[in-house]
Amino acid sequence: MTWTPPSALERLALLRDAKTIAIVGASDNPARASYFVGTYLLSSSNYTVWFVNPMSETVLGHKAYKSLADLPAAPDIVDVFRKPSDLPEVLDEAIAAHAKTLWLQLGISDEAIAERATAAGMNVVMNRCVKIEHARFNGGLHLAGFNTGVISSRRQLS
Repeated sequence: MTWTPPSALERLALLRDAKTIAIVGASDNPARASYFVGTYLLSSSNYTVWFVNPMSETVLGHKAYKSLADLPAAPDIVDVFRKPSDLPEVLDEAIAAHAKTLWLQLGISDEAIAERATAAGMNVVMNRCVKIEHARFNGGLHLAGFNTGVISSRRQLS
């Protein structure tokens, strides 16, 4: 079996269908990508965001959970900000937590993990940022600090 990445329309459907996102490896350090993604999701989406970090009590003023097993419900998306060697453990937790989608952030990709997750019935997205994808599909890349290169005469909503 070979893992096939989801198309843009499939990623859009995953984001639209999701109600909850668990950020594994969430940090309260503003210099970390997980902090920026968490801030964006809290301010620009309707997702319930759960932060998973065994070393923190809170992240961005919200309770931090020690593991995926401690979440109040099964997460729709598990957004992973951990080093590649931690992926087998994170996947085991995601499967046990009945997560629907394993989402590996930019720079993180592992074909064997993708195949295991798919075999367990999960959707898999690798080497993509939830924040960038959400903003792209919702017309907000310019708001997220990206120059989209689109010139438009359409008035911006205030």
